[in-house]
Amino acid sequence: MQQQAGDLLTKTHRKVGHVLFNPAAENILATSSGDYTVKLWDVEAGSPRLTLKHTDIVQSLSWSANGSLIVTTSRDKKLRIWDVRQEKAAHVVPGHAGAKNSRVTWMGELDRIATTGFSKMSDRQLGLWDIRDPKEPIGGFEMLDSISGVCMPFWDESTQCLYLAGKGDGNIRYFEYSQDKFEFLSEYKSADPQRGVAFLPKRGINTHENEVMRAFKTVNDSYIEPISFIVPRRAEVFQDDIYPPVFGSNPAMSSKEWFDGKEGFPAKIDLASVHAGEGPTEIPAGDKPVLKDSTPLQPPAPVKKDADPVKKEVVPVKEVKQPPPALRAPPPSMKEQAGSIANLASKFADKDDDNSDRDGDEDTSSFEEVWKPVDRSQRVIPKAEDRSEARGHVKAPSTTPGPSSVPATPLSRHSVETVPAQIKPPASPATVSPPSSSSISTSTNQPIHSYLLDIKSLLEEQTRTMSAQTDKIAQLSAEVDTLKTTLSGRRSNAEKDERIRALELELEGLRS
Repeated sequence: MQQQAGDLLTKTHRKVGHVLFNPAAENILATSSGDYTVKLWDVEAGSPRLTLKHTDIVQSLSWSANGSLIVTTSRDKKLRIWDVRQEKAAHVVPGHAGAKNSRVTWMGELDRIATTGFSKMSDRQLGLWDIRDPKEPIGGFEMLDSISGVCMPFWDESTQCLYLAGKGDGNIRYFEYSQDKFEFLSEYKSADPQRGVAFLPKRGINTHENEVMRAFKTVNDSYIEPISFIVPRRAEVFQDDIYPPVFGSNPAMSSKEWFDGKEGFPAKIDLASVHAGEGPTEIPAGDKPVLKDSTPLQPPAPVKKDADPVKKEVVPVKEVKQPPPALRAPPPSMKEQAGSIANLASKFADKDDDNSDRDGDEDTSSFEEVWKPVDRSQRVIPKAEDRSEARGHVKAPSTTPGPSSVPATPLSRHSVETVPAQIKPPASPATVSPPSSSSISTSTNQPIHSYLLDIKSLLEEQTRTMSAQTDKIAQLSAEVDTLKTTLSGRRSNAEKDERIRALELELEGLRS
């Protein structure tokens, strides 16, 4: 076997960059070299059978879970998904725009791939791609940091986690894949930078300590350091939620069957048997082409997806012509605005006239009729008896066809202003004829004159009260001044001070 491997390498005339075995078929090996090609070798026959031609140096490659597709990144900043046995690229799309190396990994049985690379500003990026439509990453590139080391991705199918280890870094970050995006979980930190990193297959981890992944990193090219990723649990029984069945070591097909076009997944093993100390128990895995209807293993509710995206035709979207923008007319002048307002007012005036002519006497107006003020020169001078009665309270007017009666309540200071509002017109002004001058002078002048007399009496009373208060204020002020003059030359006692304070408070109360 060593001689056979040596024969294989001698048939490659350029430097070999990558070597990767097919995960599903036996003795199928993919290598990339400096001649811009990826060769598929039949290890049993000892010769390359297929060649995938690129336009620049291949920087990274990864197999799909069933071994039928390969994804590559190259120095020409392109991401290619290859149908290997057809020797042609199913998709060629722009990848990371930076000039430094990019890396790619196939996310197990999912129809997703993850890439790491650099932007034009040399910032490290993380991208998630759908192999059905890889025109651009899902949600765009995620910015990681500005470190110059190349970031290497590693995928864990069991926990649906992506591990990122950078060359020259001391840390290893890991993300959880959920709902078509990566959620940052945590990171392993170390002061020793790593030159290279590799992960142990899942069937070799320690399930008794809840270890989910184990990495090996080279430190200063002098030794290899193992790193265990452990879930912090105290349970001593087997944790089946973090240890689902994983791929075993037995291939799903031979090399001849693979070159003939067969597809399939290798058999899985139950880690519970390994945890119990027994031999690995295989679980048959059915054929599951990646490009067929498939759903991720993690989400509980399966969702149907489109079948065979590689052969799906893209229907061009017709462009909808937008209507030309409407042009606005110049604003009207002041003369035009005045004319338009006059026309509008005349239109409403004509409409009101038509409505009034049409309705006639059938409709009554909802507005209250306001009587014309009576000429003061025609008022009747009341007698002395009526003047004396008006000073006490307002007499209720007699029920005559005129204004509505007003209740006989004493007028106060606050009710003077509201008295005119209590005089209302009749309920139906359309049926009442306008009053004559004689009736107005006899019925309307009497209550109005009584109101005026009452107001006059209130004003006189207020004047007398204000005069009395003014005199009281003057008296208190004089008393305060006298006390202050008396006590100005000697020390006042508490009683006199209290008296002065009381007088000042009383004075302030009267002023307010």
